[in-house]
Amino acid sequence: MGQEDLMNTAEDVADQFLRLTKHYLPHLARLCLISTFLEDGIRMWFQWNEQRDYIEATWSCGYFLATCFVLLNLIGQLGGCVLILSRNFVQYACFGLFGIIALQTVAYSILWDLKFLMRNLALGGGLLLLLAESRSEGKSMFAGVPSMGESSPKQYMQLGGRVLLVLMFMTLLHFDSNFFSILQNMVGTALIILVAIGFKTKLAALTLVVWLLAINVYFNAFWTVPAYKPMHDFLKYDFFQTTSVIGGLLLVVALGPGGVSMDEKKKECHFFLD
Repeated sequence: MGQEDLMNTAEDVADQFLRLTKHYLPHLARLCLISTFLEDGIRMWFQWNEQRDYIEATWSCGYFLATCFVLLNLIGQLGGCVLILSRNFVQYACFGLFGIIALQTVAYSILWDLKFLMRNLALGGGLLLLLAESRSEGKSMFAGVPSMGESSPKQYMQLGGRVLLVLMFMTLLHFDSNFFSILQNMVGTALIILVAIGFKTKLAALTLVVWLLAINVYFNAFWTVPAYKPMHDFLKYDFFQTTSVIGGLLLVVALGPGGVSMDEKKKECHFFLD
């Protein structure tokens, strides 16, 4: 079997998977995407005093402002999750969660930690894709006909979301000299480039979902660490943030790459030729 035959077989498997899951894949994607906000909002409730004391000590902002910070995070994240899952005011919920990401990036000094900054940007990419999905619910009466030359904000949101999502995978690259690490880096880099430029997008994104899911369960198994150990919270945070990026990739799988992509340009070429 040649390389082209192998690729065609893989695409057929991916298409079959999409046909079987098309009715509930977007719902699963949204649930995964908001999981880190849901977990963090619940953590704000159960660790109210610790979070308030940390912000008060770090920023010397006083008891009242530190309390407002924790309250804003709790209400903003849980409220945003409820709105997104219920599909009410989704755009406002996304903007609110963007604000939470920005606030936490500054408050927890994530701005100076490249790994966590890239993961937060990847999380923002997932929200951009969700925002694009919420804009596409009023579908065109000419569905199925390529929209030549159209450059809507939705298409650029999908492009930005795809590019930001790949930042998560850049934090997973290992610069070791052993064969397995080199192979993993080569395959992973090829896949994230395909997703970023929008070529064979659904297949590449689905492959990344499987890869990231395996890495997440293996390396971020917080349930195996006792709750009183600091590593438990660290792994739990990592696990749910990675799950949210998986949700963003599932949105790419479910909705496609959008108009600004090689896949879409290829469809337009075929439309003209036909």
